Amino acid sequence: MSDLLDPFGLFRDAAYGAERLGRSLIGQERIRLAVTGLSRAGKTVFLTSLLANLLAAGRGLNTLEALGKAAGGRLHAVRVAPPGNEALPRFDVAGHLAALAADPPAWPPRTEDLSTLELVLEVRRQTDPVGLVSGVLGQRTVTLELLDYPGEWLLDLPMLRQDYAAWSAETLARLRRGPRASIAAEFLAFIEALPAGMPAEESTVRRGAALYRDVLRACRDRLGFRFLQPGRLLNPGPRGETPLLWFFPLPGGAAGPLGRLLADRHAAYIAAQRAEFFEPYFRRFERQAVLVDVLGALHAGPEAFADTAEALAAIADALRYGGGWMDWLTGVGVQRVAFVATKADHVPERQRHALEALLGSLTGGPAQRAGAAGVSSSVHSMAAIRCTEDDVATLEGRPVAAVRGVLLESGKPAKVYPGDIPLKPPGPDYWAHGFFEMPEFQPPRFDAAGGHGVPHLGLDVVLAALIGDAL
Repeated sequence: MSDLLDPFGLFRDAAYGAERLGRSLIGQERIRLAVTGLSRAGKTVFLTSLLANLLAAGRGLNTLEALGKAAGGRLHAVRVAPPGNEALPRFDVAGHLAALAADPPAWPPRTEDLSTLELVLEVRRQTDPVGLVSGVLGQRTVTLELLDYPGEWLLDLPMLRQDYAAWSAETLARLRRGPRASIAAEFLAFIEALPAGMPAEESTVRRGAALYRDVLRACRDRLGFRFLQPGRLLNPGPRGETPLLWFFPLPGGAAGPLGRLLADRHAAYIAAQRAEFFEPYFRRFERQAVLVDVLGALHAGPEAFADTAEALAAIADALRYGGGWMDWLTGVGVQRVAFVATKADHVPERQRHALEALLGSLTGGPAQRAGAAGVSSSVHSMAAIRCTEDDVATLEGRPVAAVRGVLLESGKPAKVYPGDIPLKPPGPDYWAHGFFEMPEFQPPRFDAAGGHGVPHLGLDVVLAALIGDAL
């Protein structure tokens, strides 16, 4: 339901906009940053590094150089806000840092549920470089609210605008092409064999939902695909599997008793996602970081890369970029969005510019629409935790730019020549002759408490683009 049909949503937005304005007037701003992106793009690692490095910066360490410059050197202190009466779990930054600093180190597990955390940033007032005015008026504070959630859920965002028939037709069209078709063969045979006017028998629904879930899992785990809906069928969250998830696409959409039951469940699922996630948590983020594992998609091959590009386009088109009259009226809407290619430390420096260009090509349309709507949009390459150093390797008797790190699987140091990154979505010649290596590296050794920050590559630039203006 749009805000035009939901006056209560408009009133909630207006109240929230008024609250933001009031906080700003008394020097107690609040900004909400949504860390979004496709699954396995590194959202949890991004948040862990962000928190550790901001806390270190608040102690005077130069862990986020570009953000410090954007803030004009006015960032005075950073602390974790004490817990209140939140209904969500708190982001376990200490646990994630401990896992990364263990022997052997381990990357954080896949996000299974919502979690949140707030940082309070104390900032000297802009006209008060030596603290004289702040001594009278007090420091200006900015509360930074962060949210972590399973990446699979983000793919439900485009579903909010589709009814069951449209979603079924689009989903089945994807399943019938390319390598999905062989993985989905049993499921496709099952639904094609269903007679017209099939009764709404629960055993049939459970069988179809189980087959469809197996297809989604295989597409994710075996093919590296990301455009997989509904997200909660892959990651149901702490409540586990419920009847709300027992639906699947059907030719002909909502025709017949079975189709009507599936359409009802599809509608109920959309309503639940809207009410339980998108409206209360996702709706009012003024800043958004959209993380994408572009390198992983290149490594997985042309089908996985095309799937990632399609998923990214669908998500970006569905994001609420703002700029409309309701955002002006209520003071709610996205102000800044950063598209970020993660794991940039897996390629040498000269390739990182190509990585940004490739992501910029993939997000060109959505980013241009964001700019036209008055939203500041930027594209970056970044490694939230830097695991490698630039080096030189020898390939066929000639020196090539490479990276050096410790391989996660063997624990042995290695030089890796990852291959060339195309500046735009590659054509058939690239896939026929291209070479691209994507090993997993161990995180570097650092203090488990994160007291000195975490080594990174470009995180400070991303944060400067997202929140630097608020400091």
